[in-house]
Amino acid sequence: MRLRPRGFTLVELAVVLTIVVLLLGSLMYTLSAQTEQRNYEDTRRRLEQAREALLSFAIVNGRLPCPARSANTTTPATVAGDEVRNAAMQCSGDSGAGAVEDYYGGTSGAVTLGLVPARTIGITQVDPAGFAVDAWGNRLRYAVAKTKTNCVPATAPATLLDPHFVSSTNMKNNGVACQPNDLLICKSGTGITASTCGVTAPAGANQLMTSSLVVAIVFSPGKNGALTPGVTQIDELANLNGDPVFVFHPRTDSTFGNGEFDDQMTWITVGELYGRLIAAGVLP
Repeated sequence: MRLRPRGFTLVELAVVLTIVVLLLGSLMYTLSAQTEQRNYEDTRRRLEQAREALLSFAIVNGRLPCPARSANTTTPATVAGDEVRNAAMQCSGDSGAGAVEDYYGGTSGAVTLGLVPARTIGITQVDPAGFAVDAWGNRLRYAVAKTKTNCVPATAPATLLDPHFVSSTNMKNNGVACQPNDLLICKSGTGITASTCGVTAPAGANQLMTSSLVVAIVFSPGKNGALTPGVTQIDELANLNGDPVFVFHPRTDSTFGNGEFDDQMTWITVGELYGRLIAAGVLP
């Protein structure tokens, strides 16, 4: 009796291929998840490095730097990645298109404001144009307090200038210590205004950090930062609109009520800033 040669049937081949596809899909998902986690951790590290660089700059110069801008529209001209600061020590150009103030970011025409001044504070992980970037290549953002309150000594010298925290005349030369009075960090963009975290009960329930504590904010717009936030991305839009009220909370996807949120953020408190300056002998 002749034996017929046996091979895999079409059904058996289909089963094997299905298993292979499932295994490959699982492997690709695992690799993608690992890559995303690595980028997230790398961005967190870059934010902390920027934060430390800002504090180091303050120790050396007796002040915090002003933000940088995406385009050189200031007078006098600045190099990409430099802080934009005028002769009056304000975060603004002296004249022309550059005269717009920049403490909280936002945009001015086609120019993006509120960028980390990488060249000024010595950050080397930059894009080809010279701006500090996160792990996805999106430029890191920076906001600094403009207004102040509760200064010590209360009777300020005649030479005290505004804004306070970007002026070495105030902090280093005159030794005046003040609390910030503008930057707010909220838990949600729902109900916020251009100056408050909203009035939802109980009072302050939506407030993460008060305006008397935060002197500077550094953040990454996250993986989706290269995209223009949609109108449904309420919380991410709050960090880009140019006012002193920001939002921070854990990551959420597009099914979240306020839309996708993947911003990462860190900040400098006024106590930490003065603590570093005192420890370094910049302040008495």
